[in-house]
Amino acid sequence: MFEAEKFGSPFKGRSLLTWRDYTPEEILQILDYAFLVKKQARDGEVHQRFLGKTIALIFEKRSTRTRSSFETAFGEEGGHPVFMSTQDIQLGGKESVEDTARVLGRMFSAIEFRGFRQEHAEMLAKYSGVPVINGLTDEYHPTQALADVMTLKEHFGTLKGLKWAFCGDGRNNVARSLMVISAKLGIDFAIYSPKELFPPKDIQEICEPFARESGAKIEISDKISVVKGADCLYTDVWVSMGEESLKDERTRLLSPYQVNESLMAATGKAGTIFMHCLPAVKGQEVTEDVFESSFSKVWDQAENRKHTIKAIMLALIQ
Repeated sequence: MFEAEKFGSPFKGRSLLTWRDYTPEEILQILDYAFLVKKQARDGEVHQRFLGKTIALIFEKRSTRTRSSFETAFGEEGGHPVFMSTQDIQLGGKESVEDTARVLGRMFSAIEFRGFRQEHAEMLAKYSGVPVINGLTDEYHPTQALADVMTLKEHFGTLKGLKWAFCGDGRNNVARSLMVISAKLGIDFAIYSPKELFPPKDIQEICEPFARESGAKIEISDKISVVKGADCLYTDVWVSMGEESLKDERTRLLSPYQVNESLMAATGKAGTIFMHCLPAVKGQEVTEDVFESSFSKVWDQAENRKHTIKAIMLALIQ
């Protein structure tokens, strides 16, 4: 475990756009930070490590867990978070992303971006001169992935050699981010998805060398046998924000991939747990009996969003 005064090195000033830019050792160090700040919170410790700091929270997409995590974690540490929706600023509209970045970089210690285009997160990082944290884009959701890994380690006590399977839309940002972080950390990762929704070749090619180095096994299949041996089944909503017009088609494609008691049993393991990044539509991607079961870890995941986001900010923000 790392001491509080060691927060930051060697991360100060870096951005987090996707975990592909971090080594396995760096990811694990930030994960250790998360366990430390969670313990400090449970022990009632109060710290002011962001005193005099500010963070701009840019939200193009609505959020419960991401916004709550960033605002409470930064505020509890004495910092000042400023929420900015698309109604509050001109990002990519009347004002270019580059110009917005240069203005915010002169006024804030860091920027969080939750929006549609990964390119916008990258432009904010390039032009602002301050750390930028990806709170979600259509391509990646790195803060969610770290909270999920934390939850996995809390439950099983280890990471390397575990297997989890994502069931549903294999192209979505959570599936992509879980594939990257699993490949980095040596966690076996499977996607159980219809062929029409397999992850694109680019993310598979990105993960291939990481998996080869860590020993992780990556599997993608529309056959139920791919979940065999999984320590965790993971799912997400069938229709992501911005894709509401595709609801009927997605329901047709994804109904056979619902996480239910039968799918849990198909893992062949008595101790398989269930995860969901939330919000959930019970009765669609997951049945209520699985979601509300004792092996469902969704509330642990939700809480760990805050601890991992605080750890990320403590690591990156000078």
